[in-house]
Amino acid sequence: MVVPLEMEWRHLLFENWAVDPDTVAAHLPTSVEVDEHDGSAWLSVVPFANRSVRPKGLPAVLGVELPELNLRTYVTHDGVPGVYFFSLDAEGLAGVVGARLFHHLPYYYARISMESTEDGVSFSSRRFEPGERPARFEATYQPDGEAFDSRSDPLAEFLVERYRFYTEATDGSLRYSNVSHEPWTLYPATATVETRSLLRANGFRIPEAEPVYLYSPGVDIDASRSRRVS
Repeated sequence: MVVPLEMEWRHLLFENWAVDPDTVAAHLPTSVEVDEHDGSAWLSVVPFANRSVRPKGLPAVLGVELPELNLRTYVTHDGVPGVYFFSLDAEGLAGVVGARLFHHLPYYYARISMESTEDGVSFSSRRFEPGERPARFEATYQPDGEAFDSRSDPLAEFLVERYRFYTEATDGSLRYSNVSHEPWTLYPATATVETRSLLRANGFRIPEAEPVYLYSPGVDIDASRSRRVS
C-alpha cells in the first residue's frame, strides 16, 4: 500500500477455533511465531462488510465498498503481536489487484453477497480465481446476548485487539502494517454455517470442536502503508 487508508468494518462475525500450535506453525513463515492463548493457537474465519475504503483524509462518500472474507491466525514478531492472514477473499477486482500489488496480501477475487434478514446477517462467498483451490463460505449470523468490551474478556481481547498485521511478500520478506481503532464492542453470537471450505482450501482440517462465535457491529479503521520488516 503506497498511502495510508481509512475504512469502516461492519457486521463482523468471528468464527474461532482453538488448534494445536504446531499445526498452525507449519503454515507460517519462519520470521513469525505462533501466538498462543491458554496453550492453543487460534484460527478465525471473519466475514464482514468493508465500507468506505479510501486514502486517508478523503471523505467517506468517496470510498468504495468491499465485502470480504478472511482466514487469519495470531502471531508475534520480535515480541510484537499481530494478525497473519492466510487468505482474503473480496468482491472488488480492482481492490484485490491493488492489495496484492501494494500491500502484499493474499487477496483472491470472489463473488460475495451480504444482506440483513429476519434471521440475521446472510453472507455468501464463492472464490473465482483461476488455478486456485475453490473456497466457499455460506452462513447466517447474529448477536446473541449482551454487549461487552473486548478488553473485559481475555480470549476476546486476544482475538480482536490487534494493532498490526503481518504478511509475507513474494520475495520472501516479512512486511507489516499498523492499524488503529477504538476498542471493539462485541456480542456473543450464533451462526448457522451451511458451507465451510475456506479452512480446507488453506490446507487445514476443520476442527471437531465447536467454534467460539463473536459478533461486532464494527469499528472504523486507519491502516498505515505496508513496510518491510528490517
